Amino acid sequence: MLGSVCEYCGCQSLAAIDELTREHDTVVNLIGEVRAARAAADTGGMADLARRIAAVLGPHTEVEEKGLFPLLAGEFPDQVAALEAEHDAIEAVLGQAAAGTPTDPAWPDRFVRILDVLRDHILKEQDGVFPAALISLSGADWDAVDAVRARVGSPTASPAGGPARR
Repeated sequence: MLGSVCEYCGCQSLAAIDELTREHDTVVNLIGEVRAARAAADTGGMADLARRIAAVLGPHTEVEEKGLFPLLAGEFPDQVAALEAEHDAIEAVLGQAAAGTPTDPAWPDRFVRILDVLRDHILKEQDGVFPAALISLSGADWDAVDAVRARVGSPTASPAGGPARR
């Protein structure tokens, strides 16, 4: 499990952050499975895991980019832009496995490298974005984030769902 500031700052007391954090935990666990598949030279298994990660990150990213990030962009424009750029880079590599196992022999290494970016990205959100949001956002702001979640759903409710993007 991923340890984070949210475990002691109170972030997880908000349903929106609690769900985003649980999604992060799911992704971190899947990253561990990818590393095992890579060690076994199981590219097909890696591709399947890429699709599973994308299924979690689709609605997750939508909640962040349509709900949370716009509310923080005024105060943290550079940080939000960097996080969105990381979303795009991660999605691009995951998307290469959307239709099956990539035939590019460089894909497995590219996938493992982007998972390192994803892992760091998760830490930035949990140790920076979520605590900042807890301090900065109002009740109406959280209602707006919750409305995005209601619209896009939860990957735990529909694990076969694909990426939902801006």
